[in-house]
Amino acid sequence: MSIKFNDTQMAEFKRLVDRYPQEYQKSALIPALHLAQESFGGWLSSETMDYVAELLSIKPIEVYEVATFYSMFNLKPVGKYLFEVCHTGPCMVSGSDNIVQYIQEKLSIKPGETTADGLFTLKTVECLGACGYAPMMQLGKHYREHLTKEKVDAIVEECRKNAAINN
Repeated sequence: MSIKFNDTQMAEFKRLVDRYPQEYQKSALIPALHLAQESFGGWLSSETMDYVAELLSIKPIEVYEVATFYSMFNLKPVGKYLFEVCHTGPCMVSGSDNIVQYIQEKLSIKPGETTADGLFTLKTVECLGACGYAPMMQLGKHYREHLTKEKVDAIVEECRKNAAINN
């Protein structure tokens, strides 16, 4: 396998696994997948998931079941900025469909796609637990709430400026 944690990542993996009794190593699966996604380009390839399965001594299908169930795991490469727009009931009633449509038009991508410059990926996700702040999206570790077209414009500009500064 060409996928392999470096020494620092492996130490973190072992720390995560050590939080659970030896016979319950599988309990470390979700944090291990987060670590793998962070370590290997922001997404989980089949090779990466197989590697996690091998490290936890579980079957690959057990990893695939978890990785495909939770929207927090990306199964293909994503842009530097991942717009995860909630599209469940309360957000839809508050206009999340309009926000998704606006982002599609503004960035010329559909949900699941990434802009040609690799900066933005649009993803629709299930409830993010911020129904009172709808429509909303998650951007990295932060929620962006009460979205409007103007707020989306400002977020896109903020991301572009940050990308320019960090390049």
